Amino acid sequence: MVAGTDDPGLPQVRESWAAPGQHLPLILEPEVAGLDLIELAARHKEEIRDRMLRYGGVLFRGFSGVTAETFRSLMTELSGEPLQYLERTSPRHEVGNKVYTSTDYPAAQEIFLHNEQSYNTSWPLRIFFHCVVQPAAGGGTPIADSRKIYHRISEATRTKLEERKYRYVRHFGGRLGLSWREAFQSEDRSEVEEYCRLNDISYAWGENDALTTHQIRPVVARHPVTGEVTWFNHLVFFNVQMFDPATVKALMSMGKDQLPNNTYYGDGADIEPEVIEELRAAYLAEKVVVPWREGDVLMLDNMFVAHARESFTPPRQIIVGMTEPRTADL
Repeated sequence: MVAGTDDPGLPQVRESWAAPGQHLPLILEPEVAGLDLIELAARHKEEIRDRMLRYGGVLFRGFSGVTAETFRSLMTELSGEPLQYLERTSPRHEVGNKVYTSTDYPAAQEIFLHNEQSYNTSWPLRIFFHCVVQPAAGGGTPIADSRKIYHRISEATRTKLEERKYRYVRHFGGRLGLSWREAFQSEDRSEVEEYCRLNDISYAWGENDALTTHQIRPVVARHPVTGEVTWFNHLVFFNVQMFDPATVKALMSMGKDQLPNNTYYGDGADIEPEVIEELRAAYLAEKVVVPWREGDVLMLDNMFVAHARESFTPPRQIIVGMTEPRTADL
């Protein structure tokens, strides 16, 4: 039975949460040896999806024999075929059939909370993670309910940002960040230009094969199934003020127009430090970390739940897949 509800529960499955009062993620564990995860998903697809909508995320834990192949099959059974990773902002490589490494950033580097590809005009409604190799230490995937983040932000700040939106600026061709070829998965400038036109991105080519893009995006979205309002953007994640002061100083010494990523108000004005700090604090106040165990599979509603990465001691291998494309109404 789902803790705290009148739901009769899934047969032969224990449903719990990681801590009292913590409703994200819901943890599903087999009560009997040999319970097949794919068969469970096939028989109880709608019940599992309902739980994801209710809580935002479901963690499958303790099922035997879970492999990368099982992971892909589970995604397909519960949510459809995985999507290609386009308009990239972090280094990843494909491990097979549209399943990717979660990120290839160095182990010491933390990654702040964000909703996958919320800067795009099209994004995955669902995102799945699988722990292939358990971290030696650290390496959790923090998550946070974006609905609750929205309500933690002051009405004045929310109103200002909803009215002005935010501008995401990328510069390709400097010493830092991805190349435009890797980000857009193309060697052809004309293909990149067509992608930008189709996805409401302004672009300008510079010297030495440089490219600068601008895209203005909303800070909130309504969930297509429940209609709930959620804080859905990359405003904080890409803002230069999120780094420590020494790093900010070093980055700004290159010139603001050379930053690989930065965000502004939609009209191009700088976002005040106190606004960035308020938003950062709202994310952190809702952060939940459940340490990975080998074989775990975490299913998230990408519009309801932001995710991140802790630094870690190797080895660690987490793979990811995204499903159910959702396109914004432009």
